[in-house]
Amino acid sequence: MSLPQIIAFMNPFKPGLKEKVDALRPWLKQRVEIVAELNSGDVVPDDLPQAGLCVIFGGDGTLLAAARALAPRGLPLLGVNFGKLGFLAEFSVDDLRRHLEATLSGQVPISQRMMLDVSVYGTCRDSLPLFTSLATNDVAVSGGHPFRMIELTVTQGDVHVVRYYGDGLVVSTPTGSTGYNMSAGGPILEPTIDAIAITPVAPHTLSMRPIVVASTEPIRITATAVNQGTTVSVDGQINSPLCTGSRVEIRRSNVSARIVTHPQRTFFSTLTDKLDWGTDPHQ
Repeated sequence: MSLPQIIAFMNPFKPGLKEKVDALRPWLKQRVEIVAELNSGDVVPDDLPQAGLCVIFGGDGTLLAAARALAPRGLPLLGVNFGKLGFLAEFSVDDLRRHLEATLSGQVPISQRMMLDVSVYGTCRDSLPLFTSLATNDVAVSGGHPFRMIELTVTQGDVHVVRYYGDGLVVSTPTGSTGYNMSAGGPILEPTIDAIAITPVAPHTLSMRPIVVASTEPIRITATAVNQGTTVSVDGQINSPLCTGSRVEIRRSNVSARIVTHPQRTFFSTLTDKLDWGTDPHQ
């Protein structure tokens, strides 16, 4: 009887990770066949073997990289946390040992997570993008050197939304709402809803507040006035420079990230355990 086939995806830069994964290999080889091994940053080959699961060894950042690389193939993604927070990579090594068989047999829930298609254009008139990417968490515009206030004009579809003045802007999926968006004062979104958060970073006026919009129309950010070092960042991992007149187009992708969720946790229990959400301040 053949073993279930999986792909292993790792962060090669995390100290000690290779040794820990190597220690786990004998146990894995008794239960699965690893048909391919990828590192974050690798170009995924066109002839990547078919598999029923991708097991990600690293942390939340490694899972984000795996989602951009492998979500178009429809692979479920199970994150084994060797990082700090483990908000998306929910499984410990012990959890993997406990739940791998149930995951492979379809007994563990898989959460469909919205992703974004991101295109960066050199000017408002350009028809071909300079840069494209999928995003799982967020798309962030950061002011950069020399750190003067920047101006960004935002539209959704044909509707003018606002002109932002401040240090930047975060456009977040529900999955990414607990990342940079939350740190910038944006709302926490339940991860499976169909909405996008737009959150200003250090806005110049008290009236600038985060908003939540439907994902049905594309969001366009035009760089009205920016700094020499202004950049757009995808998931905090891929960066592209912006100049005055550049535009960023963000739309809901047809691709979804299929993330294996811990069967003994809910989104809200993870919020409480990892971020102390809703806890008594006197405890």
